Amino acid sequence: MTRLFLIILLVSILSSCGQLLNSEGEPYPCIEVTATAETEPVYSLDDAADDPAIWIHPTDPAKSLIIATNKKAGLEVYTLSGKRIFFTQSGRVNNVDVRYGFPMGNQMIDIVAASNRSFNTISLYQISEDTLVLKEISARTITSGLDEVYGFCLYKSANTGKFYAFVNSKNGNVEQWELFATADQKIDAALVRNFHVGLQTEGCVADDALGYFYIGEENAGIWKYFAEPDHSNDRKMIADTSLPYITADIEGLTIYQAAGQKGYLIASIQGDNLFAVFEREGKNRFIGCFRIGETNEIDEVTETDGIDVINLALNEQFPNGFFIAQDGYNFTTDGKKTTQNFKLIPWETIAGSFDKKLHIDNSFNPRLQQ
Repeated sequence: MTRLFLIILLVSILSSCGQLLNSEGEPYPCIEVTATAETEPVYSLDDAADDPAIWIHPTDPAKSLIIATNKKAGLEVYTLSGKRIFFTQSGRVNNVDVRYGFPMGNQMIDIVAASNRSFNTISLYQISEDTLVLKEISARTITSGLDEVYGFCLYKSANTGKFYAFVNSKNGNVEQWELFATADQKIDAALVRNFHVGLQTEGCVADDALGYFYIGEENAGIWKYFAEPDHSNDRKMIADTSLPYITADIEGLTIYQAAGQKGYLIASIQGDNLFAVFEREGKNRFIGCFRIGETNEIDEVTETDGIDVINLALNEQFPNGFFIAQDGYNFTTDGKKTTQNFKLIPWETIAGSFDKKLHIDNSFNPRLQQ
């Protein structure tokens, strides 16, 4: 046998065993971590939990919340311990996102927004720091021109201070809407941009500080666009499914933010039950990947979908923030399958498990950046 044939054979064998290999046939450092907390299961049966967003309380980080989609019924709101405290029955909301400092009259408010497949609309809410409940705040029914809304994320421009919503569809089309306040203290929207990515899309995230928009074409890869609506639609694929660590389907995307515009882009790779980590800056160099394994109390994460991450010191359990992921198959401690939920992993557990440790910056406050 030739040396080349032996290398190809070895790569094939290792790949079939679940190894992640680089172009040289060497394994990537795909580490395993475990969750220390989980949310109560969503109300609805079968494939219902989808996408989480972390809201930072303005004065007491320990009162921060997890806002998550039950894509069959509405939005579920949890404490950092995973206890459900609020539910809004608002239809088939698929993806959700949060932004701070939206100008409303003479005040700044926190907004929560989601794609709503029941009505093909964008759902908009204000979250109260006093009551910790969501109040619908749309000026009107904001109906998308897409065949059916699917993925969703928000963007606040560092250049102009304007707020935008990105909504995408299963046929790869994307709309960008500018959000603005009305005289009667509501939020309206105007379509300012649309473009076509390719085949099915869902997971997306915007980097407010750097002005980029990332979107996963589920069976192809992760695309990077300019987020400003008056920019060109030029794009770059930062990772594609021909690479051994990017397996279809590509689902949720999120950004770990640190001071100095450092941090990481993280993608959930549903096809291999793992999470891929890229540098936030520059060419988004691939760093490595991790899986979420099981403990005696909390089961592993499989068929992963939506994700989010926060760096800020929140409480004793999460002094360096945490990463949260949807779990497609949720089991009780006695091995019984139950409805889906979300798993929480302390950020230092992930950061410290890589050979070259990842950034830990628990003082940078994304709320104040915005």
